Amino acid sequence: MPNDSTTPAGTPREGDAAEAPLPASSPSQGPPHAPGAVPGPGGYRAVFAVREFRAVFAAHLLSLLGVVVSELALTVLVYDLTGSPLLSALTFALGFLPYVVGGTLFAGVADRYPARRVLVTCDLVCAGCVAVMVLPGTPVGVLLALRCAVAAVAPVFTGTRTAALTDILGEGDLYVLGRSLLRLVSQSAMLVGYGAGGMLLVVLSPRGAITVTVVTFLCSAALLRLGTLDRPARTGKGAGGALLAESLAGARALLGDREIRGLLLLFWVPASFVVAPEALAAPYVDAIGAGPAALGLLMCAMAVGHIGAELYVGAALGPRTRSRIVLPVAALGLLPLVLYVLRPGAVLTAGALVLAGAGAAYIIGLDQWFVEAVPEALRGRAMTLLTAGLMTLQGLGMALAGLAAEFFPVHLVIACSGAVGTVVTLLLVVEVRRTRVRYRSARRS
Repeated sequence: MPNDSTTPAGTPREGDAAEAPLPASSPSQGPPHAPGAVPGPGGYRAVFAVREFRAVFAAHLLSLLGVVVSELALTVLVYDLTGSPLLSALTFALGFLPYVVGGTLFAGVADRYPARRVLVTCDLVCAGCVAVMVLPGTPVGVLLALRCAVAAVAPVFTGTRTAALTDILGEGDLYVLGRSLLRLVSQSAMLVGYGAGGMLLVVLSPRGAITVTVVTFLCSAALLRLGTLDRPARTGKGAGGALLAESLAGARALLGDREIRGLLLLFWVPASFVVAPEALAAPYVDAIGAGPAALGLLMCAMAVGHIGAELYVGAALGPRTRSRIVLPVAALGLLPLVLYVLRPGAVLTAGALVLAGAGAAYIIGLDQWFVEAVPEALRGRAMTLLTAGLMTLQGLGMALAGLAAEFFPVHLVIACSGAVGTVVTLLLVVEVRRTRVRYRSARRS
């Protein structure tokens, strides 16, 4: 499944120790063969030294590339069957909308059942859904319903996997870097996957390309089943209780906590504004009289900035520095979009988008804060809610940007998104800073 948070934990053990089986751990100590108590060197290489993480990483890469390819192929298939641009676009939109359903109603699954079982089951469910898409004669309505089902499963899978990373890598620096690597893969897959999907559609039919996704889901399930340990459920309530009530109670508890709520909003709010230039890239390119090459440049620019900044922050900065830059970088990250008010050409616009993408560097430190703030028993539901809210608000941000562009010039809509987003984020930064100071003082006393 695709899609895709920490105080420093410490020095990883390398060599044979890193390859040894990793038993379940207490939330405070982390796995004995991953982080210890004091941060040490190693960076991203130290994360890959942990055998279980390599299996998780490979599974993520396979399923993510498969999903990107299937999204493109399914969009083409729906258009071929209906000739409707609306239904073709709706195929993409349905990748966002069900997140709020899956992330809210089924979040309890992430803590209620063993993580490996949840992850493998999610992959198998998605493989089954995609296999039905491949069948000749599957009606368009069924194709769209299956697309919704895959999207509804995604936040449960992602939340469970993110919570499981704390068992595999501990709650410290290795966890932060592991999360960073999965995010980098997600960003890179958007660049590589659509290109690969386009090439596949040259030699295969849309249904043939979708078949590739069935294989990637099955391979992901096999990697997770054979490459990770079977740890017990976090809550130990797999046999009873109402799942819906448990999921909603977890969401209420998380959103009712002022510190956790502020951190969630700091993930969600900037992301909901920064999607405007991507959502409006095609009309903006048309407005400035540029060609298809410029559209490709603008669609890639933000991802390039994100990947470059996150690699630098993860590899070159220590945990303390990453924590210090969270609030200032979050506060300023949307400002480059204000450059759109000048209606710049493709080159300057690409530069602004690279800077806006680089603004996502604050997320590495925020990952650390979030995992510290969330109680261990709620961690799976917290990560699921985080994913669901992020994807839902990004989809809403795209829709609102498109709606505004029906009435106002595209460049002004994007510039206002940057300006309004900066003001809202600044207010949120003040709130997060105030609550973190208060909660840290309370913990010391």
